[in-house]
Formats: sequence, structure tokens, C-alpha cells
Amino acid sequence: MLKLTDDGAKITLQGQSQAADNGMFWFGSALLVGAVAVALAMSLLSERLAIGALALLIVGSFIFNRQRQQRKKAMAGVIANGILWVRAGELVHDNQGKREHIQLTDGDKIMLIGEQLQIVDDEDKQKYHISGFESLQEATATKAILQGQALTKRHVNIKMNSDSDDTE
Repeated sequence: MLKLTDDGAKITLQGQSQAADNGMFWFGSALLVGAVAVALAMSLLSERLAIGALALLIVGSFIFNRQRQQRKKAMAGVIANGILWVRAGELVHDNQGKREHIQLTDGDKIMLIGEQLQIVDDEDKQKYHISGFESLQEATATKAILQGQALTKRHVNIKMNSDSDDTE
């Protein structure tokens, strides 16, 4: 839902929350079972086998942590739900009380892909991917506000004012 404010807009995103990865869940569960198995091995088996089981658990923990960090990094720029406060050149993402201030730089490009926005840097590397808009009109209005265009609301239509042409 889009609400115009004095200096931009407030948009409530309706996207699905970032689903937990089942693969990571099962791998984490396997590590837990492995930890219990290592504890049993240390009490029941010879020293060499117990040390080997412990080494396998350590390697598994290392792999799990690397996978978790890679997933966290990949999901860092994905915005699908919460509230966006949009102004020219900046936005604030409020998701369950956790706020992230995002300031766009001069080289950033905003692309509209269907009902989603993608913000890339001057080297065309994705910085943010925003989805969960209620309609194409909301996504278009968000892009216009981020680019510094002024919006006015007339009845249910949103008019975008640009320097060269007016579209409705």
C-alpha cells in the first residue's frame, strides 16, 4: 500500500518473508547428531577413533559456517516485506522494528523489472532487489521518487512529473 508523504512515500511491501533454507536446517541437524555421536565415541571407542570423529565434527562445523555466511551475504540485499520509507536518493527499510537506512550514490541505477526494483552500482553489480509491491504502479512510483521526481495524488491515479514529459 502506497501513502504519499511530504517528502516521498511510505510503502508497505506484501512479499513473502525470506524462507528458511531446508538444506541448511538438515545440515545443522546432522551436525547436532554428529556432536552427540562424537560424545558417545569419546566415551566408548579408542582414542584414535574418538579423535577422528571429533575431527570430522570440526570439519563439518567449518563447512556449515561457511555455507551459512554465504547465504547470509546473498540475502543481504533482498527486500521483500516490511515498510519502505522512500525519498529522493534514499530509502529506509523497516522490517519488524529493525531499520536499515539505504543511501543511493550518484552511480547507482534503478531498474524496474516487472513489479520489482533492482538497484545496481556503477559496475552493474546488484546492491538491492526490492519485491513485494502491491502493483506495478507502486513499483513505478518508488522508482520515480528515488530518482527525484515529484508525485502528486489525484483521486486514485498517481501522476509523475518529470522535467521533459508528463505521464499519467
